[in-house]
Amino acid sequence: MHITIRALASHRQPLIKFIGKRSWPSTHDAPHAHPAAPPEFQKRHYDDVAPSKSPSERKNSGGAALEFWQVPERFWNPRGRELEEREISAVLSGGASMR
Repeated sequence: MHITIRALASHRQPLIKFIGKRSWPSTHDAPHAHPAAPPEFQKRHYDDVAPSKSPSERKNSGGAALEFWQVPERFWNPRGRELEEREISAVLSGGASMR
């Protein structure tokens, strides 16, 4: 028991050694592509990080939806049946109300 107390009382020395002082840069670096990236990606990267248009002028050119109503109707308007009250309560209770 005394060994444990002695071990707890000693100063804990971390095994990881950090180099340099703890400081965060006050300004952010300009975004850039990885130096080992292919040249065609570096060109495309600079186009992607260029100042963008306002949200009202932005078009959905990438094929990805920006808002839920821009996805196909099958994702936000299911054609299936409506859930019954007992099914909703079973889901909300984690299955405890099924018995």
